[in-house]
Amino acid sequence: MPSQTRRLVAALVLLVAAAACRPAFVVTKFPTNEALYKASLSEFRKEHWDNAVSGFDKLTLDLGVRDSLLVPSYWYLGVAHQRAGDDLLAAQAFSRLTESFPDDSLAPAAALRAGEAYQRMWKDPTLDETYGETALQTYTMLIQLYAQTDSAVADSARQKIATLNEWFAQKEYETAFFYFRNKAWDSSILYFKDIVAKWPETKHARLSMLRLAEAYRTIHYSEDLGDICRQMRSLYPGDKDVARDCRGVKAPADTTAAPPDTSRGGAGQAVPPR
Repeated sequence: MPSQTRRLVAALVLLVAAAACRPAFVVTKFPTNEALYKASLSEFRKEHWDNAVSGFDKLTLDLGVRDSLLVPSYWYLGVAHQRAGDDLLAAQAFSRLTESFPDDSLAPAAALRAGEAYQRMWKDPTLDETYGETALQTYTMLIQLYAQTDSAVADSARQKIATLNEWFAQKEYETAFFYFRNKAWDSSILYFKDIVAKWPETKHARLSMLRLAEAYRTIHYSEDLGDICRQMRSLYPGDKDVARDCRGVKAPADTTAAPPDTSRGGAGQAVPPR
């Protein structure tokens, strides 16, 4: 056996032996909640996440609502779950802190951590957006409750919402483009308009307006084409894609901004894959 391999095997044996020699963390052996809290915090600092979770979870069940250790127990429980890779349980622990103690100094940060955990669980914009919606609700609540008292946390939540909105818009854009690609013009128009209305600050709003111009030109909706080109020229002056897609389109005589026309439907057309 090569010497390097022998050293590696020896190191693994030592690690296994050290783990075996470490005494088990038994939450029921501590005589008081204070002793369990101290021991759980020690396990947390040693990055023994499973032990920390066991200890702080028991504390959140056993401590009275007026006990000063309850709020930090929720906090450390959430962080330990997060470090152990369980975002759902982390989000639940942080949410319980905020819901039970909304006026505590840790509540804004806990709400932000909960939103971040839910957001991480929405791993791809093409997947089900339930966790993304929950994250959005959590951030929105945070801003409503704490924008005046913790502007830094509220600003972070706004930045997270901007990222979520890009994903929401991207998800709906995929559906719209399915219809567009299959020449189901009226259905694609409805979805593209919805993107522009709901998420106007996203990059997919611009893409949706460009696709609207292309659809209107294809099906000879001249008035709608004029309207969308006027909007794009106002929003994206100097944009080469806008100049290309609106080439030769004159601005309508009435320059008053009009709401998107949602009267055209696409009933009976194919349902996109989900």
